Amino acid sequence: MACALWLTATAHAGEKPDCPRPLTLALHDHGLLYSQQTDTGIDKDIAAEMARRSGCKFDISLMPRARIWKLIESGELDFSLSGITNPQRDQFAAFAWYFADHFALLVRRDAGVSKIEEFAAKPHLRLGAIPAFRYSDRGNELFDTLTAKNRITLTATFDALFKNLAINRIQGMIIEPFDYPSFDEYKVREQTLLIDFDDVPVPHGVIMSKKAIPAAEQEKWRALINGMRADGSMQRIFEKYFPAKQAAALLNALPPQ
Repeated sequence: MACALWLTATAHAGEKPDCPRPLTLALHDHGLLYSQQTDTGIDKDIAAEMARRSGCKFDISLMPRARIWKLIESGELDFSLSGITNPQRDQFAAFAWYFADHFALLVRRDAGVSKIEEFAAKPHLRLGAIPAFRYSDRGNELFDTLTAKNRITLTATFDALFKNLAINRIQGMIIEPFDYPSFDEYKVREQTLLIDFDDVPVPHGVIMSKKAIPAAEQEKWRALINGMRADGSMQRIFEKYFPAKQAAALLNALPPQ
C-alpha cells in the first residue's frame, strides 16, 4: 500500500496545484474532525498541511454540512474535508481519499434493543440526524426507512444530537469513531450501547468541486494527499487524536486506490 501511494504521489512530483486565487475550504463541526469550541481537529490540521505543501492560500470557514454540499455543487466552494460519496454527489464532486471507518448506531439502553432491526421495528423510537449526512449502506437504509415513517429528528449540530439523546428526546443516532469522546462530555456512556452496522469501511476524503477545480488540478491534489499518507504525515495528524494503532486502522482501511 505504501509503495503504491508513493508511486502515485511521485507521478506528479514537482507539479504543485495551481492557485492563482485564494481557495475556499469549509470545515464542519464534528467531534474530533473539527471542534468549533476548541478550534482543533483532524480536518483543520489536514487543511493546514495542504496549504503548506501546495503554497496555496486557503480561506477557511465553518458551515453546516448541508450548506457545504450545496456550495460544492454550485462551484461557490472549492473544498471541504472528510466527505463520503454516493452516485448523486459523484456528479458534482471529486474526492481524494485519506481514511475509512465504520458507522454504528448509538442507542439508549432503556430503548430495549440490541439489533438494528429491533430499533426500526419499534414505532415509538426516534433517530436523531443532521441534514445532508449520509452513512454506510445499512445506516442509510435505516435512516431512509425511518424518514419515510416520520421518525427522524433533525438538528443542526452534534451538540444538539447528544443533548437530545441524553434527555430521551431521541433514542438513537448514527455515529463514527470521531464522536466517541463525546460520550463522557454529554454523560451518555452508561446509558447507551453501540451496535455496529457491520458494513464495509466507508472511504472519507477531501471534497473538490468539479465546477471550481479542473480535472488536472484534482489529480494534483490527490497526489498531494497520497504524499501525506505515504510519508507518514497523515498518520502523525491522526495520532494527535487517536492511539497509534487506531489511527493506523483508520488510514489502512481504505480499499486499494
